[in-house]
Amino acid sequence: MTTTAEPELYYISNDGFAADVKIVAQQVEDGAWKPDFVIGIGRGGLVPAVYISHQTNLPMLSIDHSSKVPGFADELLAKVAAKSAAGVRLLFIDDINDSGGTIDYVRRLLTDSGCDSSNLRFAVLINNSRSRVEVDYWAQMIDRDQDKRWFVFPWESVGTKDTILEEAVSVPERLA
Repeated sequence: MTTTAEPELYYISNDGFAADVKIVAQQVEDGAWKPDFVIGIGRGGLVPAVYISHQTNLPMLSIDHSSKVPGFADELLAKVAAKSAAGVRLLFIDDINDSGGTIDYVRRLLTDSGCDSSNLRFAVLINNSRSRVEVDYWAQMIDRDQDKRWFVFPWESVGTKDTILEEAVSVPERLA
């Protein structure tokens, strides 16, 4: 049986988080494409979405992808897809684009529900250059082949170390 080394936990400060939010918000404000709504992808994208919503003065919606509870994710994404098909521009926010799994899932479900992809954009605070999906806006770029830190955002830092480590190793390929 092989044992995996404990990942390095990297705690992001509140000031660092706020600076990253401002970078992403500025990219959105400076761009030609203007969203009508900011949509936080739960759980990790909710806090950044609130901040970006305030920074850009855009209304916010939320999709609780992480709960996997019927009625709070996939069904809401289908409703959001209808909004995009009707011309509403939607900016989805998550904390990190690591493996790309969450963003890929959201995009596929939106596409399957008839969205207009020209009305969608995705933003994250930290973007992995090796992710299988691309995002439109980000504050920091990492290369997972080189950077194996597990990023702990301020809202996660209230969890126990055991809980944080359990999440970090739950998808080994993220840190492999």
